[in-house]
Amino acid sequence: MVRLGFIIGFIALLGALLSGLAAYRVHDQELALDRIALARAIDVHASLVQDRLTERELLARVASGLFRAPSVIKPNMLEPLRSAIYAFKTDFVVAGWIARLKPNELAAAQTAIAGAGFPNPQLRSYDDKPINTAEITQPIDVLMDLEPRSNETKTLPGRSYDQDPVRSAMLTRARAEKKSVASDPVPLVGGNGAIGIIVAAPVIPEGAMEPAGFVTFSYELASLMLTNDDMSLFAVALRDPRKEGGELIANDQGVVSTRMMADGPAPSATRTVSFGGRDWQLGYYAKTNSMRRAEQTAIIVAAIGFAITAMVCGLFGYVAYNNLRLSREIQVRIGFERRLTAVIDELNHRVKNILAVIQSIVTRTLRHGSDIDIARELLIGRIHAMSNVVSLLSESQWQGVKLKGLFEARAIPHADRIAVTGPDIAVSARAAQSLSLLFFELASHSDEGLSLVGKHPHITATWTVTGEEGDEVFRFRWEEFNTSEATRRPDSDFGLILLDRVAPEALGGTAKRFFTDVSYVYELTAPMETVVDMTERDRTDKISAPVRPVRS
Repeated sequence: MVRLGFIIGFIALLGALLSGLAAYRVHDQELALDRIALARAIDVHASLVQDRLTERELLARVASGLFRAPSVIKPNMLEPLRSAIYAFKTDFVVAGWIARLKPNELAAAQTAIAGAGFPNPQLRSYDDKPINTAEITQPIDVLMDLEPRSNETKTLPGRSYDQDPVRSAMLTRARAEKKSVASDPVPLVGGNGAIGIIVAAPVIPEGAMEPAGFVTFSYELASLMLTNDDMSLFAVALRDPRKEGGELIANDQGVVSTRMMADGPAPSATRTVSFGGRDWQLGYYAKTNSMRRAEQTAIIVAAIGFAITAMVCGLFGYVAYNNLRLSREIQVRIGFERRLTAVIDELNHRVKNILAVIQSIVTRTLRHGSDIDIARELLIGRIHAMSNVVSLLSESQWQGVKLKGLFEARAIPHADRIAVTGPDIAVSARAAQSLSLLFFELASHSDEGLSLVGKHPHITATWTVTGEEGDEVFRFRWEEFNTSEATRRPDSDFGLILLDRVAPEALGGTAKRFFTDVSYVYELTAPMETVVDMTERDRTDKISAPVRPVRS
């Protein structure tokens, strides 16, 4: 009996030790998995917020670059930019033009505001109190125009923000640093409006040292920080720069409120993003208690272990199976994290390339001495051409696009007049970007000589693929009939660079352009391997491949 008791006691002790060990192991693994999932989700969210903020700040910079500073006070200054602004992003609350007015320009400003159709042209302070213009001796910042116009926003033009503690500080810093600057969180539109952030970009006339005014965009805080997501693992709060220890949080309806960090638990993690020349700190609060859930799981495992102490083999089998399952989950999650990191790196690389191309387009188009109206039209067209090819690439998961798809009417002027022939080959992402800009440049300079011969179009775009497999050559020919060197509009500097150097170098080929007796011809020749670029497609296939667990 004693011996049996000793054996039973030994089995009970062994079962208790094994149960405790299993509970401890499960506790640590569940806690580690939850922390990995939460940390990864936070990193992805912070990266998305930073990309979103970068796009909004880029909109302010592009708008200020396109903005033509007035030599005199004029109404409706934002009207020429309206199509460009709404084509880029439309989630801003209000876009505004704040002019820096000298004392002798105040009367003309009031007349301009009244002429623009705003109900109250009287110059007022930020709290809507009238200003005695005779007492003004220094330049002041006055809101002259805004988009969109509604019954609520029409009352805002005419306000001076020199005494506004938030907007004045933002404009002063933007004027001093001559770059886009973000404000502190502030109620938008009215004192009871949604909480948001304003970004101001200075407009500096050519040859001037001081800005003539500022283009501003305001955004609601909840949508800007992507806080309104019921399915996420965490809640997001923005550290309030106006109050030490304060945070701004948004509820499910997007209403932002303030709270003190001392009144609640510390955030699970913090991340820093940059916007408008300053750093913003995001606090992430886990919606579930990982420690408590891990403890509950451990208690359940221990209870099962104590209940089946006599079944030592079954307990070992359960622990072994549980360890194998958890190991496979960790391997799957690690593989997913590696794939997600590769996707983010690839996306960042492609976004940087696209932004670099857009920056080059803007710089070349708005070069010194160019006509602003023609430059604006070309710039919008070139950006639309880039937007069209990016949309096509996104639909194909960046594995290339059909060449005929680049001749769509929304991206190519006079697309209905172009006769397109050639094999419907799929070109690589890099080649598609270069060819899309190339086709736009050729089509945009064919405005002259649009007469038709009978019912036939006056422009032909043809391409062929010749040669044996492995040494195939892509040949493209663009021909405009019924035109000559005297009637065809000359190519711009940017267009010449694109036609003669950028497009051929991007495809590793050569190009030439010339006039015949009846037409203008552009020819491009390149190796087929650079036009298709299978290495790029293989890389995209690997990134998009599903994650598979490692077999043990």
